[in-house]
Amino acid sequence: MPVRIGLLALSAVLIAVSPSAAKDKDKAKSPPAEQFLCEGIFGADTTDARLREHFGADNVVTGTIYGPEGMELLGTTIYPDDPTRKMEVLWYDEENLAYPSNIDLSPGQVAPGGVQVGMSIDEVEALNGQPFKLGGFWWDYGGYAWIEVGDLFEPDPNCHVGYRFSPADDYPETIDTISVAGDIELNSDMPLLDEIGTRVTHVSVGYPWPDHIPLPEY
Repeated sequence: MPVRIGLLALSAVLIAVSPSAAKDKDKAKSPPAEQFLCEGIFGADTTDARLREHFGADNVVTGTIYGPEGMELLGTTIYPDDPTRKMEVLWYDEENLAYPSNIDLSPGQVAPGGVQVGMSIDEVEALNGQPFKLGGFWWDYGGYAWIEVGDLFEPDPNCHVGYRFSPADDYPETIDTISVAGDIELNSDMPLLDEIGTRVTHVSVGYPWPDHIPLPEY
């Protein structure tokens, strides 16, 4: 009997440390995705001061944020040292750090409509209910989608949701990608986009211009 009990105990240990068990354990520890809403702390009237109060001053940094072509912009970064939670906020009123113009979501957040960083282009197309357009890859403004029809068209009345896609880093080198490169228009249902592992790499929300702030003169 002691030998049988010992074997049973040993089997339990082996199961517990098996790759599948460890994988399930890690999955159980993964935090649930956070639903982002363009209201409350992320409403159109929020400020840098409110973000500091909400997230803690140690978790919020204000300074230079780099945009396309190395453009330097004044913005606020939330959780700057944690890539899984990092968010970047740009402001309409830079002097008072108020009224967000754009917020880059973290990989752990789900945008209005259900899109999250890491989703395949097929998953996004399924959420939209139909194909959509996006730009070609490998340039400063590449991979951005514009969705004019479908369930992802204006999913939140308080903000506009934007998506950027990129191919996987490890797609086969034998695949000819010249047809999806550069400043061109692509369709999300192109088979080649699946072949190169196209995924969401960037999700952001943009806010309407505040009525009380004068429009810039150009």
